This record gives sequence, structure tokens and C-alpha cells, in this order.
Amino acid sequence: MQELKDFFNYTFHFTEDISISVKGILFIILAIIITSVILRLIRKLISRKLPPDDKEKFKSVFSYFKYLIYIIIFFISLNAFGVKVTAVLAASAALLIGVGLALQTLFQDIIAGVFILIDQSVHVGDIIEIDGMVGRVEEIKLRTTRAVTIDNKVLIIPNHLYLTNSLYNWTQNGTATRESVSIGVAYGSNVKLVRELLLQVAQENNDVVKFPEPSVIFEDFGDSALNFKLIFTLNDSFQATFPKSDMRFRIDELFRENNISIPFPQRDIHIIQK
Repeated sequence: MQELKDFFNYTFHFTEDISISVKGILFIILAIIITSVILRLIRKLISRKLPPDDKEKFKSVFSYFKYLIYIIIFFISLNAFGVKVTAVLAASAALLIGVGLALQTLFQDIIAGVFILIDQSVHVGDIIEIDGMVGRVEEIKLRTTRAVTIDNKVLIIPNHLYLTNSLYNWTQNGTATRESVSIGVAYGSNVKLVRELLLQVAQENNDVVKFPEPSVIFEDFGDSALNFKLIFTLNDSFQATFPKSDMRFRIDELFRENNISIPFPQRDIHIIQK
């Protein structure tokens, strides 16, 4: 019994101010285990009535604060067994500063991830554009957001970019988005016929929704052409490249059939001889 008691009382001396016994180490381990069990129960109690999407978000945010609680419990346990916490912090100050600087971007990513999960500015399935990159969100984590581009390439976006860049959420107001195709026709063309043909192209395309109805805007009198824009609505803007391409093929076909020419830029050159 005395040997066991001596074992528990055996003390590790790191410095003159920092020492801890085996009993203290076991107590810290036990405190961490009990804290983990309590936190798990609290998480289940709070999240059991949440919708599936909100439950996953809560788990992600909760896991971030969980580690903070572990650190607090760790230092409280050290202090309870007579370890001078201030001495520990002072001894590791330089190391902590170095680690803090090295992990600065990581902490920015985590904080940004918490903001995203709380304010719900981005959801799984949204189509987002950030820093010129476009993708459909597949997974939101505390540090990164995983998206897939139209080319089926995985796009890993560090969450801190949401704090420093403008984010365009194409589908936050719904999956339907307004798209457009611009076209120029030669001066002297029948503009009413151009309008009818462009509307016909939109109405024939199966990817274009019927409401709101497609429309045509006469944008401007350009240098070499009369500029029009065909505006329509798609349910899947992520695949907008393909119906737009189909429309351009059809526009070219109809314009050829109706003798409507698509001009190219022209310039008059005057040569002055001396």
C-alpha cells in the first residue's frame, strides 16, 4: 500500500516553479474524460430536436468551442494540484507566440467557418463565386469549404477568403437565375423580326422556364451593330454554359434562314499622301 501511495505522490520536476505528481497527471486525465462525457451529453441534448442540416452545423460549431473548454479544464486542473499556471505560461510564452503566428490563418479560417455556419450565408448545394472561382458547395467545414466546379474539379476554399473577398451566392434567392445571351445585328436589319426570332430561340429551349417569360432588350446602337440581349430564366445556372451554347447555334441558324447578318467590327482607313 505504501509503495502505491509513494507511486501516486511521485513528483516530476520540470523547473523550480513547475512540478506535478503522478496523482495530478491522473486527475487531469480523469477531468478531461469526465468533461468529454459531459460535453457529449450536452451536445446530444441540445441537438436532438434540431433539423438535420442545423444539427450538422451545431456539431461543427460545438466542436470548436469544445477544445477551448478542454484547455480551460486543463489549466484549472493544473492549478488545483499546485502547479503555477503563470509559470507554465511564462515558460512557454515564446513558443505560444510562434505557434500563434504560424496558426494565424488557421484561426481566421475557423472563425470565418463559425460565422458561415451561424449566419447561414452559404448552404450546401449553393452555387457560389468567389475570387473568380465558381462551384457548387458540397461540404462546409470549420476550416474550409469544399465545392465542385462545372468541370467536376474539387475546389477547396479556405474560409478566411469569405472575410476578405466579395462572395456572390448565385442561388441564395432560389435555384432559378436570370441569364442572358448578347447578339449584334447589322444596321438596316428588321429589328422586330430579330426580336421575334430571339424569343423563338428561348421558347424552343427546354432548359428555359416558362415563367417569367423570356424578353429581348434593344441595348444600344453600337459602332458596327445594333446590340440586343436575350434574357431568360434557368433552373440550374450551374449548367448555364450548355443551354447558352445551344441558343447561339440556333440564333445563327435562324438568322441565316432570314437573311439577318451578324456584322464584324469595321474601320475606315484614310491614307493621306504628301
